[in-house]
Amino acid sequence: MRVAILHDHLSFIGGGERLALTLASALDADLYVTDLDPQLPKRAGMGDVRVREIAKVPSTPVLRQDRQAAAFGRLKLSGYDVYVFSGNWSIAAASRHRPNLWYCHTPVRVFYDLRETFLKGLSPAKRFAARSWIARARRHYERDVASVQRIVANSRNVEARIRKCLHRPAEVVHPPVDTSAYRFEGVGEEWLSVNRLSHEKRIELQVETFRKLPHERLAIAGGPQVGVDADRFIHSLDPPPNVRFLGEIEERGLRDLYARCRGLVATSRDEDFGLTPVEAMAAGKAVVAVDEGGYRETVVPGATGWLVPANAESLAGTIARATPEALMAMRPACEARARSFDASVFLEKMKGQLELAARSPASSRPAGG
Repeated sequence: MRVAILHDHLSFIGGGERLALTLASALDADLYVTDLDPQLPKRAGMGDVRVREIAKVPSTPVLRQDRQAAAFGRLKLSGYDVYVFSGNWSIAAASRHRPNLWYCHTPVRVFYDLRETFLKGLSPAKRFAARSWIARARRHYERDVASVQRIVANSRNVEARIRKCLHRPAEVVHPPVDTSAYRFEGVGEEWLSVNRLSHEKRIELQVETFRKLPHERLAIAGGPQVGVDADRFIHSLDPPPNVRFLGEIEERGLRDLYARCRGLVATSRDEDFGLTPVEAMAAGKAVVAVDEGGYRETVVPGATGWLVPANAESLAGTIARATPEALMAMRPACEARARSFDASVFLEKMKGQLELAARSPASSRPAGG
């Protein structure tokens, strides 16, 4: 099959970007994005992928999303057997590109379950403008969803959101991790956190946790979310001396960090799925994660780590009790658990989904998973 993959952007390395690149590399597919950082595929370890930029978009929130959707809405491709959409704004191309499949990382949460939380944090004037944008953008978004023929969710957590918010069924195919690329070099002295610098990742919770643990150390790897000033973000957290920020780390360096760290700390708010616990387990490292979202689908409590309430006291207590001996004993279970999410498993399942999607008539009504 000739496959085209359309992903929202390729301007920083996140789970969605790694997935789009992995799928494009394995299927020898063409990848279409907005806002391409031409060095990013190489930094992610997949420099062979053919990536084509369809538009530059601004970094300003709302304007950025509108421009992304408009760029995909104008796109006209041909000559492919199936079109795969990844992200939320690329589906604006769905009505013109069939047969198609949408790999959904999550519905746009500010349109649904996080709407009121988002609006509450704004000034009255900005709240009024945001309400207007959400009402308009949600109508367009749901129109685009209606043009999608087949939906695949990245987790059971996201599949439930799709049913609740979009009233569509979806199959679940967990994202891939190349487990063979990870290694174990011992239980180190420093805990690791891997995530973008953005508020939904709850970096402030990690900082407060380690403020309570002056004899433990934490390294936070990850660049800023688009539109976020990293220095200002870090300064606002007033991190203690035992917490350091590493910025964006290329793939090889990230694997080195996993190999040598003590374990992973993961705190994202209702994480869609979360690749980092699987990456850590592939390196034989246990995970301390908040008991929410996709973490419940990867971490096995007591065997590959711990799921704890999302507060600094619970996290700090668990980390303090995680002795090097206990962490070492978890290594075999961690590595075995990670293999169930290996890239080979993902690709086998996705090829099956693509074959089903490709058999859908281009004019057929949208179907579920």
